[in-house]
Amino acid sequence: VRLQTQPKPQPGQPPLYSGTFDCFRKTLVGEGVRGLYRGMAAPIIGVTPMFAVCFFGFGLGKRLQQRKPDDILTYPQLFAAGMLSGVFTTVIMAPGERIKCLLQIQAATGETKYSGSLDCAKQLYREAGIRGVYKGTVLTLMRDVPASGMYFMTYEWLKNILTPEGKGVSDLSVPRILFAGGLAGIFNWAVAIPPDVLKSRFQTAPPGKYPNGFRDVLRELIKEEGVASLYKGFTAVMIRAFPANAACFLGFEVAMKFLNWIAPGL
Repeated sequence: VRLQTQPKPQPGQPPLYSGTFDCFRKTLVGEGVRGLYRGMAAPIIGVTPMFAVCFFGFGLGKRLQQRKPDDILTYPQLFAAGMLSGVFTTVIMAPGERIKCLLQIQAATGETKYSGSLDCAKQLYREAGIRGVYKGTVLTLMRDVPASGMYFMTYEWLKNILTPEGKGVSDLSVPRILFAGGLAGIFNWAVAIPPDVLKSRFQTAPPGKYPNGFRDVLRELIKEEGVASLYKGFTAVMIRAFPANAACFLGFEVAMKFLNWIAPGL
């Protein structure tokens, strides 16, 4: 978020952060280890219901396209089911992303307007009502709908490829599940980064700066910094994408096996 929202440097001056590792170093030196976890409370509160809704949405999307429970879906159908999950998660994701982004940039600007996630939510609601809390919802949808489609389709595709001949997908080993989940996360973020940059800029901008929404953000970025600016933070995102999503899918597969064991008819 800090890389995505840093202002364009004045002529002859270096940028605030020269890259991912420079941002990491300056954050660590200036704010300590806690600075790396700025804005963590909002995602932590939302992560459990968000992923529950995400996987529920994917399952619902598959069922809506199946005539019989054992029908095998095509990859475009899996993509469509994944997109539905992105619609579901936006309700939870949008306010959490808004709060997280504002808390993450305020330390870099030197201004401490919000004391924490709850204080940030209260102030946003006081200033602009529920619309203030949900600012950036359209951009969150633009990010999560296609990215979630790619996420689940890639995971199912990789599981099929990695399944040994003569065995079922449920027999995949832990390393193969980790590999499929991690790679699915990379494909997900390859699609999600440009709208994520636009979302971060829009959600942290002062009120009224972008009256036409994401179109103004896109126009400003392209004009001032070029197309490459839509991939700001690429390295940081990709470093996170593989381990985070490998763990996510492994947790899902383990949880499903456990639930099917304790309640097979549920």
